[in-house]
Amino acid sequence: MEAPHKVVVRTRGGPAAARVTQGGHISTEPRINERIRVPEVRLVGPNGEQVGIVAINDALRLAQEADLDLVEVAPTARPPVAKLMDYGKFKYESALKARESRKHQAQTVIKEIKLRPKIDPHDYGTKKGHVERFLRQGDKVKVTIMFRGREQSRPDLGYRLLQKLAGDVEELGFVESAPKQDGRNMIMVIGPHKRKPDTRADRAASRPGPRAQGAASRPVPSPRGARDNGPGQAVAAAEPAEQGAADAQTAI
Repeated sequence: MEAPHKVVVRTRGGPAAARVTQGGHISTEPRINERIRVPEVRLVGPNGEQVGIVAINDALRLAQEADLDLVEVAPTARPPVAKLMDYGKFKYESALKARESRKHQAQTVIKEIKLRPKIDPHDYGTKKGHVERFLRQGDKVKVTIMFRGREQSRPDLGYRLLQKLAGDVEELGFVESAPKQDGRNMIMVIGPHKRKPDTRADRAASRPGPRAQGAASRPVPSPRGARDNGPGQAVAAAEPAEQGAADAQTAI
């Protein structure tokens, strides 16, 4: 019986090349305090004043005396730039600024409308109304013409339909992407004009409230004397009162 053969696999580069090293999580936050592993830093004070190049131990001592953190703000500089600051307060204010900037960013939404080359006029009016509503809201509209069967040999029908739609809504939007063939479909993108969208709050503000409408439609009541005795007697009753006021002014 023959002895089994031994198979030996050698790794080029020695035993060190056979070890697999797994990389850890790369932190995007700056290094602070004892995590700064450099002999010296260019120190910046809490108010932005330039302290100069100091040893890392001295910078840490100054941060501890001021009850602040030593934060590495420019790690690629030579030497790295570190600043004395309240790192917790700095992170909180940075998060607030990022949230405010995201809040004021204009979010563009793309709506899609699909048409057929031989669409019914009533259906075309309905689809056009949807496009106008989307453009008023400040959204882009992707209009897709779907060709089926023999319609694929007549791309001019879809092109003319897209041109007609763009002309009907030109007061609200413009052609951002010209019609182009994409397989069995023809696509065009219409973007809204740069103006404030017609929001629900604006529509509510422009409409008078129910109380204002009721006050406008309600007749103004006439004086009791004019309602009871007629307009002539009301004027006659007002004249003695004016005469009494004039006599009182003369007596004074």
